[in-house]
Amino acid sequence: MGSPPGHAAAADLACIVGREFAVAPVPAWALSDATEWAGVRGHAEVLVRPAGTGEVSRVLAWCHERGVPVTPRGGGTGFAGGCSPDGGVVLALDRLDRVESVEPETWRMRVGAGVTTATVRRLARENGLHFPPDPGAAESSQIGGNVATNAGGPHTLGFGPTRRWVTGVEAVLASGELLEARSLHRDVAGYDLAGLLCGSEGTLAVITAVALRLVPWTEPDPPMLSFFDDAAAGAAAAAAVLAEGQQPAVLDFVDGEALAAAPYPGAAGAGFALLIEGAQLDGAVPAPDAWRWRDGISHAVAAQRGGKLSEDVTVPLARLAEMVEGTREIGERHDLGACSWGHAGDGIVHATLMFDRADGAAAARAREAGDALFDLALALGGTLSGEHGLGRLKAHRAEDTLGRTTVTAMRAVKDALDPRGILNPGVKLPRG
Repeated sequence: MGSPPGHAAAADLACIVGREFAVAPVPAWALSDATEWAGVRGHAEVLVRPAGTGEVSRVLAWCHERGVPVTPRGGGTGFAGGCSPDGGVVLALDRLDRVESVEPETWRMRVGAGVTTATVRRLARENGLHFPPDPGAAESSQIGGNVATNAGGPHTLGFGPTRRWVTGVEAVLASGELLEARSLHRDVAGYDLAGLLCGSEGTLAVITAVALRLVPWTEPDPPMLSFFDDAAAGAAAAAAVLAEGQQPAVLDFVDGEALAAAPYPGAAGAGFALLIEGAQLDGAVPAPDAWRWRDGISHAVAAQRGGKLSEDVTVPLARLAEMVEGTREIGERHDLGACSWGHAGDGIVHATLMFDRADGAAAARAREAGDALFDLALALGGTLSGEHGLGRLKAHRAEDTLGRTTVTAMRAVKDALDPRGILNPGVKLPRG
């Protein structure tokens, strides 16, 4: 698969999107996502920023004809390297930011892929409605990227991931052909192609617009915090909440090392914390500013040493404490800082390794330790990703977590929709 020289390709693509929006060389911001904390940066020849679905179609047709790889890019907030390009064209979708319709009477909205998560949530709220998915970086993340990664968040336990709220998808196939996978009515006549594209990580088509389901707004219960001596006690309390039949909207956790990096009043000396919304737990105290604190944990942890590698492995709740303690031990073995936080109710652990980005040896140890985290999660009966997808960083372990038969089936789907393999090669699936 080849890539034309950057300036020649930019000149061709400028005929489609305009000279201002076909740029070579590619600016640094378009070569990485949130894995830049771990020193991950890709390379590409041209950055293209189309203004609409028609331009996306023409760009993809141009790339398909020449076998040029394409990396679709949303807000660049992913943690799996999914929009760190490996040559070719970066297709940034931020200009697809049109709000096509908001229908308060039928609880629906249709927006372009470049509309931010915060805008979707604000528009819903202004119309007395609610869009529950709440992945991080709402001001930067874009709804097309949320759908492409089937993004989660703290409220996924109570409301489900992004896929649950998508009623339709407009997308462009690698060939440039338009695909409309949507319906205003319940429709089981065809395959669930919209569902297939949710979580496909830009490997099957480029999402250009989405139709969303909303619900009437209700005031959420106030968040509560409860502190414990260690992970075992906290995980047992989380399991008890669910065993009692309670249905919390949020049941998150923060371990002692993350608490030390992002202190909370009253948490001094605690080895574990639970953040609860919509359920009761003995000893929990109201925490009106808990969400501001919770949203800042990732940055506070990264600031400890200047860099971090944060995974989103998933384990059964009964093994949560083992994953938290094991993460700390893996960090110690590799001479790295380590901590964990995440979504206890879903068993999602943001197992995190901290290191100095300027220290190449430390970064290499972090990558080795990351594979050890994956091995531990699998040994505990878990998976390699509960939120962020496999991206480029975990694609080499796809068969370990999904199994050979599933990966073979996924390759068959990929080959059918993207026969030249130009869409995000090396993402989601290892290179064949």
